[in-house]
Amino acid sequence: MIMNDMPQQDWDPKSATVLCDQHKAYDEMRERCPVAYSDFLGWSLFAHEDIVRVLNDPDTFSNVVSRHLSVPNGMDPPEHTEFRGIIEPYFRPERMEAFEPQCRKIAANLIQSLLERDKVEFISEFAQEFAVRVQCTFLGWPADMYEPLRLWALKNQQATLAEDRAAMTKIAVEFESYVDEMLEVRRAAGTQASNDVTTSLLHQRVWDRLLRKEEIVSVLRNWTVGEIGTISAAVGILVHYISERADLQQRLRAQPSLLSGAIEEILRIHGPLVANRRITLRPVEIGGQKIGAGERISLIWISANRDDRVFANSGTFQLERDQSSNLLYGAGIHVCPGAPLARLEMRVVMEELLARTTRIEPVPDSPPTGAVYPASGFATLPLRLR
Repeated sequence: MIMNDMPQQDWDPKSATVLCDQHKAYDEMRERCPVAYSDFLGWSLFAHEDIVRVLNDPDTFSNVVSRHLSVPNGMDPPEHTEFRGIIEPYFRPERMEAFEPQCRKIAANLIQSLLERDKVEFISEFAQEFAVRVQCTFLGWPADMYEPLRLWALKNQQATLAEDRAAMTKIAVEFESYVDEMLEVRRAAGTQASNDVTTSLLHQRVWDRLLRKEEIVSVLRNWTVGEIGTISAAVGILVHYISERADLQQRLRAQPSLLSGAIEEILRIHGPLVANRRITLRPVEIGGQKIGAGERISLIWISANRDDRVFANSGTFQLERDQSSNLLYGAGIHVCPGAPLARLEMRVVMEELLARTTRIEPVPDSPPTGAVYPASGFATLPLRLR
């Protein structure tokens, strides 16, 4: 490609062809043009090697990509280091172990309600409901927040796709109002406030000061977007995959100890998160393309995890595959701090679903519909649970 003041477009991420089958489109781009420019995403990276290079070089590739505060993932060191230090303890093994019974109860109750129906629309009736309820329970938010949060997440996704800045601002203000209400309840209760994650954030300190309200809002917003969008997508992907493979389904029922590896492999093949962004801090060359300072970089996770140079026969399910290069949760200093909670949720869902059913099947003549970028997975997923 000839470098001009404005690069030529190598592809259109919002084209009907791409959106119809993101996996196929990204696989083709990885082989045809692994570093590709578009007006919508800037420079998109498709190769595993190039994406790992970016993840391991925060001095060149900045995470400060938004005009809005994003704690901690939208920060660079030393700010990122300081804020990450107060985030990671919420996901320690002992906390996850203590939370597991609540997570399991949510999954079991939802599954039991679905077993009474001839068929279910799994995304809206289970995956989204599960993600919202777990998130509220983890944060200590009441049940009357389930539906507002579910609708908020959907509006946030739609506004992101449309690049509707006015709508995105309105949605951000809406979420801030939810947090204001939760914090006010806890401040009014004083020493009698509930002992939960949201209350705890009121007492967290960085650089010898308490977190500011806008920082608490940002932490909670990032957790909520990741939880509701990514977890619901991941759960849908997992259940769709086994619904079409009765032999694998039965094997996992018989040997639930295999679930953790199976989950990582299925989500490697069918990633629940499409992309993440960076900004170049200095001129750089990647894959033969010269990229200036201050340019947008889009890391296409789905493509990286399907790169045959790293994962032999990447499109095939291999239960014994080495997952050490799997970028499902990222890598480097910005690797997802909430990965332990995500792994817990998905394992619990699959354990409960497989234990409470004998068959999970597609519904004839009712095919699933794919989610629309920036989401992955499925928008609808009709199933029969027996």
